[in-house]
Amino acid sequence: MRKLITTAVAACVGAAVLMSPTAANAAPAIQIYRVYYNSPGSDTGSNSNLNAEWVQIINHGTTSRQLKDWKIKDKTGYTYTFGSFTLGAKKTVTVHTGKGTNTASHRYWGRSWYVWNNSGDTAYLRNPSGTLIDSCSWGSSGSSKYC
Repeated sequence: MRKLITTAVAACVGAAVLMSPTAANAAPAIQIYRVYYNSPGSDTGSNSNLNAEWVQIINHGTTSRQLKDWKIKDKTGYTYTFGSFTLGAKKTVTVHTGKGTNTASHRYWGRSWYVWNNSGDTAYLRNPSGTLIDSCSWGSSGSSKYC
């Protein structure tokens, strides 16, 4: 009987270890939420058309996070680097491709041509040390992707 109970306890403890999440498996608090890669209409390169192409970052955490020197990149290597910027808890920030005035919820890359390929691309989010925090890929269909 004692051996049976010991075996049962060991099995329960083992199952609990297998089912408990680890830090390596936990989703990061800062993630790519959505990418709008195919702005409406023809790709004319106008600033309003460029700003209709964007990537949105979300803070799922319960505290604000400083994003200074975090980077958003595409497969080609086009890179947006956040300056001094704090993303509030449970908030999003939208990074537009074109030019504009930065606010708490909208940032502007300042480019004069498109970043995200309509035929398929990947957005990468890296912290200041270069560690990949999140990525989001899409193919040739649609105009936006929730990540």
